[in-house]
Amino acid sequence: MAQTTTAPSGKPLGEVISNLLTATLRALLTLLILPLRLLYYSMNYPILFALLMFTAFSFMFWVIPYAGISYLHDIRPPRGIDNLSGLMWIVPIAILVALSLSTQMLFDRRVAKRNSRLIMVTGLVILAYYVLFTLTNGFESIQKMSWGFAMVALGAALCVAQGFLSNHKPVEDTGTPKIIGIPLPLFLIGFSVLNFGALVFLAHWETFAGILGSLLGFVFEPSTRVPANIIECRNSDGCSFLHPIIYSLILVIVVLTGFAYTTLLERKLVSWFQNRIGPNRVGPFGLLQPLADGIKLIFKENILPAGADKWVYRLAPILKATPTLIVLAVIPLGPPIVIPWFDGNWYRVPLGLADPGVGVLWLLAITSIGTYGVVLAGWASNNKYSMLGAMRASAQMVSYELSMGLTIAVPVLIVGTMAIGTIVDAQSGLFLNWLVFQNPLAAVVLMIALIAEVNRAPFDLPEAEQELTAGYMTEYSGMKFALFMMAEYLGMIAVSLIAISLFFGGYHDGFGLVDNFPILGVAVILGKVVLFLAGFVWIRATLPRIRYDRLMNFGWKVMLPLALLSVVWSAVAVVIGEELGPTAYLIVSGFMFVAVLAGSVFFLGRPNRDDPATVDVENDPVITGAGNPVISLALNTVGILLAPIFALWPLIKIMMDLTLWFLLVPPFAFLSVILTVITGGKRVNLFNSRVRFNRGLVKVIRPLANLAPEDPKPENALPSGSGD
Repeated sequence: MAQTTTAPSGKPLGEVISNLLTATLRALLTLLILPLRLLYYSMNYPILFALLMFTAFSFMFWVIPYAGISYLHDIRPPRGIDNLSGLMWIVPIAILVALSLSTQMLFDRRVAKRNSRLIMVTGLVILAYYVLFTLTNGFESIQKMSWGFAMVALGAALCVAQGFLSNHKPVEDTGTPKIIGIPLPLFLIGFSVLNFGALVFLAHWETFAGILGSLLGFVFEPSTRVPANIIECRNSDGCSFLHPIIYSLILVIVVLTGFAYTTLLERKLVSWFQNRIGPNRVGPFGLLQPLADGIKLIFKENILPAGADKWVYRLAPILKATPTLIVLAVIPLGPPIVIPWFDGNWYRVPLGLADPGVGVLWLLAITSIGTYGVVLAGWASNNKYSMLGAMRASAQMVSYELSMGLTIAVPVLIVGTMAIGTIVDAQSGLFLNWLVFQNPLAAVVLMIALIAEVNRAPFDLPEAEQELTAGYMTEYSGMKFALFMMAEYLGMIAVSLIAISLFFGGYHDGFGLVDNFPILGVAVILGKVVLFLAGFVWIRATLPRIRYDRLMNFGWKVMLPLALLSVVWSAVAVVIGEELGPTAYLIVSGFMFVAVLAGSVFFLGRPNRDDPATVDVENDPVITGAGNPVISLALNTVGILLAPIFALWPLIKIMMDLTLWFLLVPPFAFLSVILTVITGGKRVNLFNSRVRFNRGLVKVIRPLANLAPEDPKPENALPSGSGD
């Protein structure tokens, strides 16, 4: 009887071999079916195929410039068809469309069926380009294509296949999803446009580099854009006649428009500081609100008090508003620019109405006239509230114009002239040449005095509504009231230009760009004015109106001595600098700065010994820093440094959200799709993991929280659920 061969396991050897072959065949069949299965389930997620095309196409441009289209250089286009600049760009456009549509499917399942068909169309368009290119250039041209184009073709074929094999079920309508507050379709359109712009730049980077070089040459080489024979405006009778007229018209229109939108700027900024919305009803973003306010004031009733001096009453608003425009005549808004005229010649035209040698005296004379309008308005109204406001204005004028006049003398001492244009030119070059760095004390005193000059908070005592109804404007209505309001905001613009021209470089940007491209001077000085206006509004929203006696004490006992000290500072430094050189000037200026800082800490920061020594939480110097001038200065410095960050936090948060979205969302979305495909179509959303983690954490912490001892109930506490 034959003996049967058995394996060590006790089973017949034939059965073992049969089982081994069966397992091997099953493994091979699984390896064969698994990719097909994964491919089938991936048909519901065309984002995979769109990413394949986009990655391959982009990688060609990054690794080998022109690799995606360079193979066309060696092939002559048949029948004059320019494949390089025409048909070729069908491919990236179709890829970006497929990427946007598939991304929308990933976030919004409602559009899955429609977008699947559209993606199939984009795949057909890409394949049609390949077929057309092969038929017109021969099959041998396929060998010249880079590997990336093979991946693009594969992705396009899969996009076409998913249109037939995908199975998208209808879902519940939950509204349009948003990304960082932007509706998903708009976000994807912008994303696609940016990607296409990047591809165009990469494909034509030499052209863009040439354009950039030409632009830089145009900016930094003025001789290449203007002719050699330029006529000075002052040497031409026609230009000397027309320039003041045209310049004055443009300046008045721009300044009056600026006044209107300064009111809107103030309302918007104050609402921002107070966490409100602000005006947003009239026009887009409320931009037509100044126009609506002007129309409203035009139709307001014009009242004339019975006991008023009607001529002085009508003249006062004009005296208040006119000087704010006249003072701008001597302030240059930019360096001279070269412009062509209709006679075929080029003229060098100054961006200022006049530049007299006594421009500083002009500023002092004209700015003081505005106060007479306030005084006369209060006197002519025959109203006690108005008269009190007028008296306060006259006292405030005497108090703070002394400090203003002394600090305006500081630039005259440093530069050696009273011409505003020369003072501005002396601050050209690097921003360290600005006079604010040579005498910061004078700059600070001047800005405070100018705020008091235009009666802005906290120096708006002449119109204190809680004390004087409306002060000197109580009896005015309609357009006369509008003139006073216009004068206030025009005064803000005018004093900003004065401070900028005397201490903050004027139209110079601080880096030398204006010296090579003069037209930038207008934009630079406009930006500085906007910053100063924002500072005016910030001060109004932050500081309360001070008491009248403290206003006068501050003007006479603090401002005037500091103004005198600033003049002595510059006078001593200039005299020593002329004798010993600029190094000695810098040393003396630095020594004076340290001395002023130390003196201010010692004299202005001393505690009042007459006050009782009370220590409580609200006045604790450790908390407030008020007991130590150094701590107070440190706290204020930290507050100033942190304030812009908190003010710009909404914008910073949007940028952070965008960065986190681009860093985290695409990888998580791609991984979610891969896990969904691997699990056989079961949808996996990694974005819900955070929600599940939070729920699990609550389940773990809740029993621990129950272990804590309960709070003792008061003796006379009512039972829970009592309605009494």
